[in-house]
Amino acid sequence: MYLQMGWRNIWRNPRRTIVIMTAVIIGVWAMIFLGALMRGISEQMVRNGITTLTGHIQVHHRGFRKDPVIENSIDKPEVVEAALSKILPQDARWTTRVRVDAIASNARHSGGATLVGIDPEREAGISFIGQAVTEGAYLKAEDTYGIIVGQALADKFETKLGRKLVMMSQDTKGDIASRAFKITGIFRAEMEATEKQFVFVTIGAARKMLKLGNEISEVSILLADYKESDEVADDLRGVLPSESYDVQTWRELLPFVTAVLKMYDWFIYLWFLIIFIAMGFGIVNTILMAVFERIREFGLLKALGMKPWWIVKEVLAESFFLLLLGMVAGNALGFLSIFALTDTGIDLSALSEGLEFAGMSRVIYPFVLIKDIVAANLVVLILGLVVSIYPAVKAARFTPVKAMAHL
Repeated sequence: MYLQMGWRNIWRNPRRTIVIMTAVIIGVWAMIFLGALMRGISEQMVRNGITTLTGHIQVHHRGFRKDPVIENSIDKPEVVEAALSKILPQDARWTTRVRVDAIASNARHSGGATLVGIDPEREAGISFIGQAVTEGAYLKAEDTYGIIVGQALADKFETKLGRKLVMMSQDTKGDIASRAFKITGIFRAEMEATEKQFVFVTIGAARKMLKLGNEISEVSILLADYKESDEVADDLRGVLPSESYDVQTWRELLPFVTAVLKMYDWFIYLWFLIIFIAMGFGIVNTILMAVFERIREFGLLKALGMKPWWIVKEVLAESFFLLLLGMVAGNALGFLSIFALTDTGIDLSALSEGLEFAGMSRVIYPFVLIKDIVAANLVVLILGLVVSIYPAVKAARFTPVKAMAHL
C-alpha cells in the first residue's frame, strides 16, 4: 500500500518531481563519471610506473637504489637467476638490465640521460619499449651499435634515424667510457619525460662499453597478477642473502604512486559525500515543500485512523521512488559518458608539463571500479532516505485540528 501510494503521489506534481530527479541524476552522474576519471588517472599512473622499467618486483645489489653507481652492480647474476627459476610462478616473466647515468651528445647538443642495456627479446614482454617504437626498428640481439631514443630527446638534439649519438659514462675501472651509436629507432611514451630520460642499447653493447663482464644492474619481474607481488617478493628475500641483495615490490619502488593511490581512495569517497550534501539540501527542501502542501491531507489521514509511523513510511516511499528513478537515469548517463571516452579519452596535451610533474599521462581514460559504483549508489539511497526522515516526521506530527485549520 505504501509503495503504491508513494508512486502515485510523486506524480501529483510532475514538475517538482522532475526537478528533484534532475538533481539526483546530476549528482549520481558526477559521482560515477568524475570518480571514474579519478580512478583512470591513478590507474594510468600505476600502469605507467610499472611499464616504465619498474615491473612488479625488482632485484638489485644491496645499496644500488640509494647509490646507483656501476660499482653497485650484481656481480653474480646466476645466483639471482637460480632463485627466480625456483620461486617465480610459471606465468611470470623477467629480464636483466644494465642501467647507468650517462651523457648523450652529438655535434649540436649534449645532456644527461639514462643508458639502459636490455635483452631485446625478454624486455619486449615486460616494459613499454617493446611496443613503443614508432620510427625505425626495435633492437635485435646482434645490434652492437644500435640505439633507441625517445621522440622528445630526438627533437631536443635535432637528430633523426641513421644519425650518430655518443654516450659517455664511467666504467668499472673508474675511467670515462664513450661509444658512438647509430639511432635505429625512435620511441613514443605516455610521458614526454620518459622520452627525454631513457635511451636503449643491447645489454651486450652496454657491458662492453662499461667493461662490466657478466655483471648487471637489476632484474625486473612481471607477474601475471600484481596482487602476488608481496608474496613472491617475500619468497625471494628468503632465498637471496639480504646482505647482498635488495628485493623490492612496485609499491616500494614507486612511493609517490602508492601515496597517490591511498589519497585517491579517501578523496573519491569525500567527493561522493560533498556531492550528496549539495544534493541533500535539494531533496529535503523539495520533500518538505510537498509535505507542507499536503498538510490537510495528512491531517485527514490521521483523523481516519492512520498512525504517525504509517505516514512516515508513506513519505519515505515517495523519497525512495524519487531516488531510485534518479539513480537509474544517473547511472545510465554516467556509463554513457564513460563509454564515449573509452577510446579517445580526454586529451590534456596542452597541460602535459604540469601533468608529468605529478606523474600523469597526457591522455586520461576513465576506469570503473565496481566498489565505486556500489558506494555512489548506496550513498545516494541510504543518505537520501536518512535526510528524508525529517520531512516525513514533520508530516507525521500534524494533528487533525491543526491540519483542518490550515488554509
